[in-house]
Amino acid sequence: MKKLIYILTAVSVFISFSSCEKKEGTGGTSTIQGKVKVKDYNGNFTYLVGEFYSGDEDVYIIYGDDEVFGDRTRTNYDGTYQFKYLREGNYRIFAYSKDSAGYPLDRKIAVIKEVKISEKNQVVEVEDIIILK
Repeated sequence: MKKLIYILTAVSVFISFSSCEKKEGTGGTSTIQGKVKVKDYNGNFTYLVGEFYSGDEDVYIIYGDDEVFGDRTRTNYDGTYQFKYLREGNYRIFAYSKDSAGYPLDRKIAVIKEVKISEKNQVVEVEDIIILK
């Protein structure tokens, strides 16, 4: 009888672990990476002063359909960022930019990139996130 209980317990534990669907997020082996590029304008956005990859910018990641960001990183001196150890799934990467059409002029908007990781050990290169300053 005890042997039967052990077998049933082991089977139920196996079923519960094998049926768990892992959501997007950390705990995987894939990486999302990219760069943040700044378009630097004058105060009223009528003249482009310069373009450059920007260091020390905040970049955020949203896991799957979550409503809030799951993690944040900062860009390196050359504008690069990385989010490592991710599982397969859908992600949104974003950084904040000045809104050239908004009022007040210091209003910020999110520049969002949709990203999909489809396999383990994948490195996904995101197109440049272009922000206005």
